[in-house]
Amino acid sequence: MDTETLIIGGGLSGLSLARHLSARGDRFLLVEARDRWGGRIFSETHAGGAFDLGPSWFWPGQPRIAALVDALGLTRFDQYADGALSYEEVDGSVQRGRGFASMEGSWRIDGGFGAMTTAIAAALPQDNICLSTKITALEKTESGISARSETGDDIHARRVVLALPPRLAAQFAFTPALPSDTMTEMAQVATWMAGHAKAFAIYDRPFWRDAGLSGDAMSRKGPLAEIHDASAADGPYALFGFVGLPPAARLDQAALKQAILDQLVRIFGAEAAAPQTLSIKDWTRDPLTATSLDHQPLSYHPHYGMPRALLGLWDGRLVFAGTEVANEFGGYLEGALVAAEAALTQIPATEGAE
Repeated sequence: MDTETLIIGGGLSGLSLARHLSARGDRFLLVEARDRWGGRIFSETHAGGAFDLGPSWFWPGQPRIAALVDALGLTRFDQYADGALSYEEVDGSVQRGRGFASMEGSWRIDGGFGAMTTAIAAALPQDNICLSTKITALEKTESGISARSETGDDIHARRVVLALPPRLAAQFAFTPALPSDTMTEMAQVATWMAGHAKAFAIYDRPFWRDAGLSGDAMSRKGPLAEIHDASAADGPYALFGFVGLPPAARLDQAALKQAILDQLVRIFGAEAAAPQTLSIKDWTRDPLTATSLDHQPLSYHPHYGMPRALLGLWDGRLVFAGTEVANEFGGYLEGALVAAEAALTQIPATEGAE
């Protein structure tokens, strides 16, 4: 198989770059190892509602994601924030009106952010996109780069864009080997969200709202460290939280779910004990997101950007994209779009393209 530009990674950055190349009339191929599009964007549906187990919000001042939402005809709605915040002490006692975990002012997407990635993929030429295609090796050739898939298929391209976290890209076999400082830098770029786990409890009614609570909570006891209202625009209704335990302490899913329910009851009352469903997405257990280096969740937002050692590789034919190398909004959805725009500037238009 031959193409001008091979994009490896079908998350938001890879999809966005493919959208730009398609609009320009370029020859490209987008491949994704998973059997779905979106990467860390992952929306789970239940009773007609969509719930984001990956990124959940975008904010004013993020113009690219706002424009993309509008261009795709998606509907945004305000994050629910009416009512009191809750704060759980280490002894399990709960205070109202204390804390700073509100996401007031942010927007969510009707249908979840999965609706965005699905819409982008659906609008691309279907012969130019492939799911369930895991690349394992890249080799520099006289005319460009040859990529080898897990099944042994070869893709020949003039250039390759790595639209995935640098730590994942570091697992590829490179021939010739990349410089040691490049490999070191790739391993040092922390993958945003890779160490996190999110839990969702879905209910038939928002009883916490009836009690004058916003659904926002912080906890020093856990297992959820931060909780928010994650209800779909028109129901069903949900609370979600970030699990504050290290990966090794959340392996027993049954025990973790019970501890989460106990906590939700302490904070929001007895009705929280009986959700329609309770699900957990532990990103550290997803090998297409996390490596062993990501098993310690970040306690801060890294200062992302494009490391110098990742520039100009293989005569400029090996290009990095993805939110972790964005020069602004790194780690955010907006950053994925920034990175796609930056990668586009490094790709000459296909000769004869309109």
